Amino acid sequence: MSTPEMERVADPSPPTHHHSRRSWRPLILRLHFYAGILIAPFILIATISGGLYAVAPTIEQLVYRDYLHVDSTGPAVPVAQQIRAAQAERPDLTVAAVRPAAEAGDTTRVLFTDPSSGESERLAVFVDPATATPVGELAVYGSSSALPIRTWISELHRHLHLGEPGRLYSELAASWLWVIALGGLYLWVERSRRRARPLTFDRKSTGRNRTLNWHGVVGIWIAVGLIFLSATGLTWSTYAGENVTDLRTALSWTTPAITSTIGSVDAAAMGDHAGHGGHSMDMPATAASTDGNVARIDSVLDIARANGIGGAVEASVPASDRVAFVVAQTRQPWVMSNNSISIDGSTGAVIDTLYFSDWPLAAKLAAWGIQLHMGTLFGVANQLALLALAVALASVIVRGYLMWWKRRPTRSTGLTAGRPPLRGGIRRISPISVAILTVVAVAVGWFVPLLGLSLVAFLAVDVAIGFVRRARARVANTVVSEPVTSRHESELA
Repeated sequence: MSTPEMERVADPSPPTHHHSRRSWRPLILRLHFYAGILIAPFILIATISGGLYAVAPTIEQLVYRDYLHVDSTGPAVPVAQQIRAAQAERPDLTVAAVRPAAEAGDTTRVLFTDPSSGESERLAVFVDPATATPVGELAVYGSSSALPIRTWISELHRHLHLGEPGRLYSELAASWLWVIALGGLYLWVERSRRRARPLTFDRKSTGRNRTLNWHGVVGIWIAVGLIFLSATGLTWSTYAGENVTDLRTALSWTTPAITSTIGSVDAAAMGDHAGHGGHSMDMPATAASTDGNVARIDSVLDIARANGIGGAVEASVPASDRVAFVVAQTRQPWVMSNNSISIDGSTGAVIDTLYFSDWPLAAKLAAWGIQLHMGTLFGVANQLALLALAVALASVIVRGYLMWWKRRPTRSTGLTAGRPPLRGGIRRISPISVAILTVVAVAVGWFVPLLGLSLVAFLAVDVAIGFVRRARARVANTVVSEPVTSRHESELA
């Protein structure tokens, strides 16, 4: 016979009902609970910083308006003249590329290679295209030419300004986000079989049920968006990102590269963003070559426009006569394709063209996915949608912790927390399902290493906790049963 003391110390983990019924729910509920409790802080940080990054392009336009826009009117002077004005401003640096003003009132961005800048950074001198007057200079980052405030927010989102070690936080969050989203989707659909409208709020619910209702309904509405953010975010990660790159390479899904070396078909402007490479070791850079190519920039841009590559573009300025100009359309809102062309500046011959329509479908989807994740594919509408998704996810996480708090024992003394779901979920599914689950978990864990390692850590801790609880229960049973045995022996005596 059990006593109250025994019930308080006994292991609560074994399931107490429906032993014969097969169900995934107990296992998924326990995984969703522990992943939510332990991984949600990382996801919350990524959510807040990601929401800021989503609207960073708009913030950038407001903060740096004086650099990006001018009030002067009139026709633009030749781009070569604008570049020379920027060179006079920074004669100590070598010009690398130019982004001519795409619309009236915009500035031209002349990009310089700056040895004092960090990786993937260049210095931009902003020039009034009507007067060829420099209006300021700023450091820019990456192929998107992000300005300092967007760069700062981007680094906060990617690695919390902690460098490569800090990227583990964002990769861990992206690794688990899709698992938590799919688990929550399953649990809410399973629970909602008893409800007529699982996609709407139950305004009559109160207390913890009201919190659960918000957590479930909002979660199911944003689940697809969360899976998308997780998948695209992993492409930028350190470990899973390498596996994604290897997979794309093996399946020939990589972004095509444009040839930029004159007289050779082996060298190309490599990378997802064409137009920034192509300088080999046997092509010495000279000031004379750079100056000569600056003089040719306007004719090169004319040739690019004649081949259908106009609008907002970035044109490289080669530092060697053996390297072609590469003119590439930059990513702009509502522009679904980005074409590029390489041109021999001395002869005007087209070396290579790369039209977005010729890209493999997977490369197109990857490009669109990256732009959508960054909030640049559909402009302000894209940014507001991502911001709304971030706010919704933050509310779901907070509501999840509230449910955990409200589940705590109210009659206990001291600091307590909500009890986890019952153990033994793995015994509620068939052996074949266990085998399939194991194979899938190992495969996914190998492809997404931080997910696999953290899952192994979860299992190890869970097994250790179960062992300790069972040991305590055995000790408690022994202590409680000893007085009963002593009284029985005295009566026999």
